[in-house]
Amino acid sequence: MIGKYRFADRIIEITSMYPDVHEYCRDYAVEDEAVRADIKVATTLLDIRFEKEKSAETDKTENRTVINFPNGYLEELAVYRKIAEAMPKYDTFLFHGSAIAVDGEGYIFTAKSGTGKSTHTRLWRQLLGERAVMVNDDKPLIRVTDSEAVVYGTPYNGKHRLGTDIAVPIKAICILTRAPENTIEKITLSEAYPMLLQQSYRAYDVDAFRKTVELIDKMAKNISLYKLGCNMDISAAEVAYEGMKS
Repeated sequence: MIGKYRFADRIIEITSMYPDVHEYCRDYAVEDEAVRADIKVATTLLDIRFEKEKSAETDKTENRTVINFPNGYLEELAVYRKIAEAMPKYDTFLFHGSAIAVDGEGYIFTAKSGTGKSTHTRLWRQLLGERAVMVNDDKPLIRVTDSEAVVYGTPYNGKHRLGTDIAVPIKAICILTRAPENTIEKITLSEAYPMLLQQSYRAYDVDAFRKTVELIDKMAKNISLYKLGCNMDISAAEVAYEGMKS
């Protein structure tokens, strides 16, 4: 099964064994069969076995019940991993976070798993109404140029499938922490760097990994970085938005 899709302004040709990935990516489909692919991805049973082992390892590390996922789902993960490996060549990398656009500007919230990224962006939508649009609730792509960093929606947008096929310039990235009182402060790249690197896809290919590190450094020159202590009340969204919008 073969299909073409557009992620972060790149044409991806996917050849799969199962139909699941094509259904998953249908909102990003390219109808013109003649358009040339920038990246070609094909999967094997070895890729599916790798994703199965990786998922089981993650579940054990995070003390979750190990789930025996079907091959079609595991192939979806394998496809996106291959795309993420190829994207640094195009000044783009995968980032783990919840990205929301407000008045055409992007804000990304990132944190360790379970901290409340999705909950926080839900509070932003509650606070700001139609002004706030979800870009991607889990694994957006970020493209970096000399003058800006742009966040893109992808179909890999979390268990609630919250996302839109849009691209917006990033205004800020905010690291979430749980706290009884809501506070926000601007931080330096050196303070933010461990979390930014942890939440970025770290390619197995050495050159792609090196390029990702360069892109993180370059991105930080064009955006603001914040740390938010929040209690997951609507007031947390008010504090965060007021602290980052100016």
